[in-house]
Amino acid sequence: MANKSDRFYFENFIACADCACRAAKYLENCLENYEPDNLATMIVELHKTEHEADIKKHELSAALAKAFVTPLEREDLDTLSQNIDEVTDKIEEVLQLFYIYGIKTVKPNAIEFVKKIIVCCEKMREMLVEFENYKKSSKLKDMIIELNHTEEECDKLYLEASRQIHVESTDALEIISWRDIYSYMEACSDACEHVADSVETVVMKNS
Repeated sequence: MANKSDRFYFENFIACADCACRAAKYLENCLENYEPDNLATMIVELHKTEHEADIKKHELSAALAKAFVTPLEREDLDTLSQNIDEVTDKIEEVLQLFYIYGIKTVKPNAIEFVKKIIVCCEKMREMLVEFENYKKSSKLKDMIIELNHTEEECDKLYLEASRQIHVESTDALEIISWRDIYSYMEACSDACEHVADSVETVVMKNS
């Protein structure tokens, strides 16, 4: 268990992960109750969560700048912070694309995809809760593997959804729009995997 000053970093990571989880669930709610005319309002609402995540990231950066001793290498702490924040950024970008492309109806594949993104975010958060005990944890390695497996499931969803839009649609703009949306959704799961990779790197360096 980390001491009080060190625990700040681990608690900050969890708080940032909380933002990602809330953003993903909000995106799910937006798509399941889709109202194109309300997209601008939805984007503003989601941006509040993204801004909260940014504040947490900046708080950690400020603490790193002042700290004489840190629980892990400064570069590792900073990289992990940046990667966690990136998850919420990517989720926000997905909703922005619905607005940019003027999407009128949501495809079932998109709903399925965002539900899987929620699973990625929740697994990421669980992993970061355990991260504080990285020196003694018997569960952290399995959590990293589970998150990687979920990301692979998202890769399969991306492949099938992208193929389906090409097969079923003859509208070039619709194909481009949805291919882009699915690509950004995949980037959300990739961002979660990058967090897992950062955690794994820290564990290996400190074993």
